[in-house]
Parts: sequence; structure tokens; C-alpha cells
Amino acid sequence: MPDTKTTTTAETTAAPQATAQAPSATSTAKARRLKAKRTRSIIIGCVTLGALSVGGFFLFKFLTAQDPVESKLYSQVATMGSIESRVQGSGMARAKETSAITLTQNGTVEEVFVAAGDFVTVGQPLYTIFSPEAQEAVNAAQLRLDVLHDDYTALQKQLNELSVYAPFAGKLVEVTEFQTGQKIAIDTAVATLVNDKQLRLSLYFSYAYENDISVGQSVDVSIPSVMGTYKGTVDEINKVSYISPEGAVHFEVGIIFDNPGTLTADMSASAQLFTEGGAPIYAYENGTTQYAEVRNITTNAAGPLLSEHMLKYANVTPGQVLLTMGSDTIDDELRAKQTEIDTAQESLDETLKSLGNFNAVASIDGQISSLSGSLVPGGEMKSGDTAIVITNTTTMIVEIKVDDRNISFVKPNMTVELSDWNGNTFTGVVSSINTGDAEMGQGMTTYPVTLTVDNYSGALTDGAWLDYSFITSQSEHGILAPMQSVRNVSDENGDIYSVVFIKADTRPENTVTLEIAETQPGQMPQYPSEADGYYPVPVETGLSDNYNVEIKSGLTGDEEIFISYFVENSWG
Repeated sequence: MPDTKTTTTAETTAAPQATAQAPSATSTAKARRLKAKRTRSIIIGCVTLGALSVGGFFLFKFLTAQDPVESKLYSQVATMGSIESRVQGSGMARAKETSAITLTQNGTVEEVFVAAGDFVTVGQPLYTIFSPEAQEAVNAAQLRLDVLHDDYTALQKQLNELSVYAPFAGKLVEVTEFQTGQKIAIDTAVATLVNDKQLRLSLYFSYAYENDISVGQSVDVSIPSVMGTYKGTVDEINKVSYISPEGAVHFEVGIIFDNPGTLTADMSASAQLFTEGGAPIYAYENGTTQYAEVRNITTNAAGPLLSEHMLKYANVTPGQVLLTMGSDTIDDELRAKQTEIDTAQESLDETLKSLGNFNAVASIDGQISSLSGSLVPGGEMKSGDTAIVITNTTTMIVEIKVDDRNISFVKPNMTVELSDWNGNTFTGVVSSINTGDAEMGQGMTTYPVTLTVDNYSGALTDGAWLDYSFITSQSEHGILAPMQSVRNVSDENGDIYSVVFIKADTRPENTVTLEIAETQPGQMPQYPSEADGYYPVPVETGLSDNYNVEIKSGLTGDEEIFISYFVENSWG
């Protein structure tokens, strides 16, 4: 293998050497053809590159060329006329009166007297619905109100109980200590008052003397501790059955006697009575004395303590003031209770109204605009269902909104032009300007304005959208120019003017000197130049509408003024 490779290499190397030394005719011709072919390729490439360069140049010129544009100047003569400024917008119409009956309880329909589309008058029966729940609601509301009225009456009564009086003559044996200004509650213990002018004694006598003792009978009361005897009287007889340890049955006799001032309660005492024959009658056993009357005095009202006049063991007379309270607490309770009563009365009124809705009559004149599908005899109405809607469209309300720039022009009773999408026109009258419901947004404040519209023809429907328009100001016999003829420009000093370009034979003295840029090919001029015979003169403007503007100064009214340019022809 190595030998073979070496031989091949040698032969390959030797051949070029042989050719270089003596080229053959065939080799020369082949070389000549190859050179010609290379030359043609170079020429074709150069021609193609040149063609592409020329084409690209013309394509660039085509794409960037500005086609010539022929434009025409449009002008108009300033005229004399009237102009007015209007405010426009839209709003929705709704019926001025609408009566909707919504049920608050369930019920079963018994009778229906109207149908959708019917016209009804005030008081006309509409339907009847049976609802036990509605009647129960009325009863509960009435009961609640009655209880509150009773509470209020009790509080008023307490106003007469702010002072505590001694109910009878006697002695104060227990006294509660109070501080001035202290808030005292109702049923607070004040004192214990006893009638110590008389004493009572309860004794038991054998039923053997049942017919010998009677009420009013004289009695001799004996008190061993003071070794005294006092005249008394049988005050009461109670036919009880007290059985003594010895097995005898006794009844109770109550005795009352005067206290000379030295006796007290809980003293041991006995008594002796006599039969008609003069035989003595003795009690089974001794008893203990008690005060003739004991009263625990409490407050019947509540309030802060103003004053008190009480001392333990002090003697008092009937009607003597023991304690006085202020009315602050009761006054607060009365006000709170009155609020509850007002709320309860409103609740009762609502339930009565709701009950009335189950036997409804028309509350306004109008047309039945809606009727529940369940409002048929035997139908079941649910709480929250709207049974019927009556709409009176003879007078309509239109709510519009006017911004803060124009609200000053709106006055009560002012007329406003209205129109619907179908071209029908109506007249609205300003009935209210609701400045308190102003809304702010988007850099301005808007105010709701309510319009009233007569609609006896019925052409205006509930929910219709209307366009409104009203005049804010107007000018008669003024100079009018199209709005686009007035331009805001800067002169060569940078001062800004409102100008109108007027056509004149000579340059007016008040002409504003402008630097008007040269119009480029393919563009329309922005302004006419003096070469066109037009000169910018300053003007003062006034009112404007959608088309014209009032020229208050700067024109006389017969000038030809520049309006705009428009394209007449273009090509390319």
C-alpha cells in the first residue's frame, strides 16, 4: 500500500510539469473557453447591479414624491343677522304620579275588578285578597302601641310621685340615709312609719265565750311590766281554731287601745272582758302589743334627690314631706318612651295601610300600567309581590342636568324646548332647581333640574328619552361669520390675536403681521397671504351657535372673509 500511494503521487506531480513545459492544443482551447465564460458572468452581474440601483432610485422617488395638489380658496361675505346661544342635553321622562301597591303578607285573591290598560279614578275598587297574616300584624302593632301608651301614662303619674309624704301621723322608726343629688330608683325604701298613738293586742278566748264577746265591746288591757291597766275595745273577731295543749279550741279577738305615750310594741299584755251578767272572761294566755299601723314607705318614682326631711324616731303629721326628687330621670324616660310610641304608631299605620292593600282602591286617577300575573281569583299572592301599578301620565316629569357654566341661566317657571327621537316636540316648565343634589365630576359641577310637562294628548310615554334645549342669551342685528373663519394666531412678536382674513384692495391699517410658512408641495395653504388679497384683522367675538359666531368689533358687515381651502383636484 505505501508503494502504490507513492507512485500515484509522483504521476500527479509530473503531469503539470509536463504541461507547463509543452501545453497541447486541446488544453489551450479549453482554457480560452473558461476565460470567456468568466468574463460574460462579470458583465451580466454588473448590468444587473446597475439595473437594481436605477430601479431602487426611481422607486424611492416614487414613494417619497409629493403629488401636486390643486386647492381652491372658499370665502363668504359677513352678514347681518340674529344669533342665540343655547344649552342642549337629554333627560328621561317619567309620570308625575305613580301608585304601586306592594303586599307585605301572603294572601289568596278573592275578586279582581280591573284589567291592565283600564283607566281608574280615585277610590275605585281594584281587588280583594284574604290575608289572616295581615290582620295579625295589625293586631300585634296595636297591642304594642297600647302597652307603650300605658307605660307613658305610668311615667306621667310618676311626676306626681316625686315627693314622698307621710301617709298618717306617727313616728319614724327606720330611716334610709341619702345624699343630695343621689339618683334614687323606683321602689327604694325610704322609712318605716308607725302609728304609736294606738296599740293592738291579739288574744285567744275559748269558744265557750263565743256568744259573750262582740266587736265594740269594752276591754280592760293589763300590762304587767308597767303595772298599768288601760281601757280598750274589741276591734275584730276571727273565728279561727287555735287548739291549746290541753285540747281546748279557741278563737282570736283583736283589741285596740290608746297609747298614753309610754308604751311600745312587743310588750306582754292581757285583757279582761265581762259577760252581760258581769262574770269575768279571761284570755287563754298573754299576747304582745303591736303598733296600730306600720307602713314601710318606698318611692313610687325615680330621680335625683333634691331634699329630705327625716330623722329616726321623729314624729310626723299626715301629708308631711319626707323626701323630694327631681324630674330629670322621668323626663328622659318620657322622651324615650315618646320616641318608641312614635315609631310604634308609624308601624301601626304601615300595617293598617298594608291591610288596606288587601282590599285596595285606586289612590290616584290614572291607567293600570302593570298587573301581577297572580292577581286572578284563587291566585296566591306572596309577601313582596307588586299587585298593581297605576300611572297618571297627564303630567310628566323630566329630570335634566345643567352644568355650573349654565345653571345661572335657569330660572323657576322658565320654559324649555323638548323633543323625542320621533320628532315630537313638547314644552317643559322648570318646577325645581335642586342645588342641594349637585354632583361633581370631570372638572365641573352639574345640578339636577326638574321640568313639568303637560301630556294630555298622551304622546309622551313613561321612560322616553328627550332632548332639551333652552336659550341662555341672544343678539339681534349683529354681524355674523362662520365659526371656522375666526382663527387664533400669533404675530411676529408672539402676541395672540383672534383674526378674520378679509379681502381688500389695500392693506388695512389694523392688519396683524404674521409669519406665514411657505406651502410645501403636496400641501394646502393654511392661511391666505397678502398676495391672495387677504389680510388678517383682529376681531372681538360674542355669542356663537353650532355654525356662526357674533363679531362684536373688527368688521363692518360687508367684508368678504376667508373660510377655508378645499381640494379641487389632485393627481399622482
